Amino acid sequence: MKRLFIINPKSGKNNKADELEQTIKTQFDSADIVFTKAPGHAKKLAAEAVKQNYEQVIVAGGDGTINEAASALVGTKTALGVIAFGSGNGLAREIGCPLDNLQKACNNIYMAKPVLCDIGKANGEYFLNVAGIGLEATIAHAFARVKTRGIWPYFKIGFEQILKFKAPLVEVWADDKNLIFLNPITLVFANGRQYGSNFKIAPKASLTDGKLDMVYVKQSPLWKLALSLPSFFKPNISSFKLTKTRQIKKVSVTCQGKFVYHLDGEPKEATDKLEIEVLPKAIYLLIS
Repeated sequence: MKRLFIINPKSGKNNKADELEQTIKTQFDSADIVFTKAPGHAKKLAAEAVKQNYEQVIVAGGDGTINEAASALVGTKTALGVIAFGSGNGLAREIGCPLDNLQKACNNIYMAKPVLCDIGKANGEYFLNVAGIGLEATIAHAFARVKTRGIWPYFKIGFEQILKFKAPLVEVWADDKNLIFLNPITLVFANGRQYGSNFKIAPKASLTDGKLDMVYVKQSPLWKLALSLPSFFKPNISSFKLTKTRQIKKVSVTCQGKFVYHLDGEPKEATDKLEIEVLPKAIYLLIS
């Protein structure tokens, strides 16, 4: 088996790159290991791995690093594996990767099998897990500007942003036939179920159903939003019916002027329009 491990030594808040390197060398005799040096490097490394006929590319990093590598593997036979190494670890949690135990994480990669999964595409760029506009995109942009990682800094920034957030007016063409006018706090396009840290925004989403779950979070008083937060972590807790979900394959979102969005937590910017679609069975993921 020809495997390449790509490690982002700057991911997360308690990075253990040296420990992971030793664990990989112990468990995989012939595996190759490389470290990313800058944003965008993981994509170049993964693309080169495809050319060199690697069967697996395993990424140890956050959702952004994983997204980079995945972008180079779409439509190829090279499978993407994941070792949780970020802050929220949305995709890693989604596919059942062990957390906080590098030995178990490597064992998981050794036992995993390639599964043909869907991937999302937004304005020509891919997302494996979740994309969105509105409050979550605003938070992603603010979070990208601070050095502190982790769930609590994220919630702190989120609370600060929600106090001053103004919901945009958007027009949504769903599957080229349904025009919807929305004024959302957040509009999510979910391939996987969660952002990370078990915050499940689309609990019925699937990586293999050929569709995206479009989740609309309605404008609500701050107290209702605060009280609804536990429902996204525990499905048996009332959500105050803040969300509406529909499955789609293709969506065109119009929002006048410049606006922000995110792909797997990575901040992006668009002008006037965002085109989103799902590409069924487009990438192999290693899932045990």
